[in-house]
This record gives sequence, C-alpha cells and structure tokens, in this order.
Amino acid sequence: MTTIDSSKKICTLINVFTTKPEKQKELFESLKEASEKVMSKMPGYISANIHMGDDGKTVTNYAQWTSLEDYKKIFADPQVKEHMEKAAAIAIEFKPVTYNTIWTDNKND
Repeated sequence: MTTIDSSKKICTLINVFTTKPEKQKELFESLKEASEKVMSKMPGYISANIHMGDDGKTVTNYAQWTSLEDYKKIFADPQVKEHMEKAAAIAIEFKPVTYNTIWTDNKND
C-alpha cells in the first residue's frame, strides 16, 4: 500500500512518460501489467500507482521501494528489462527520478 510518510526513508520512483495520444492507453496498460506481473514480485517492492494524464499524452508511474539499492537491483532481472524496453518503445520520452526525502502538508478537516 502506498503511504507518504516523511518519517520513513524509502525510495520513491516518479517516472513521467510522454507518448502520442493514440498510444497513451497502451502505455498505461503496459506499465500496469509490468507492475502486477513482474515488479510486484521483486524484493523490496512496496507499491506502484500508474496515472494517465488528462492531457492525453502523459503517463506517470509513482512507485515505492524499500531502498534505492533494492530498486537498482531490479535492472538485473530479464523480465524487468523486457517490460522496460516495451514501455520505452511506446513512449516518446520518459524521465525516471528517485527520491528519498519528502515533505508533506495535508489539510485537516
């Protein structure tokens, strides 16, 4: 389950993909499938959230891992490489960035 808690030092990946409007849904489904079938089985995986942008061309993956080291280890897995290559082929561009320091502000009702 995704939890945003500034007291926890986990690795958060935010990967913003841009694609052609006719490819947005395909990319969304590809990232969803990769998360469900492959990434979720990797050691250190916590959660993934795939967002399809209202602009018709952006898909964002917000994922959490127990550590940056666990996240980096996934790249050695052939299934991970296969899914990442598929997403890269659908996208025009993408920019993965990892974070471990956060600040949150929530309105209390």
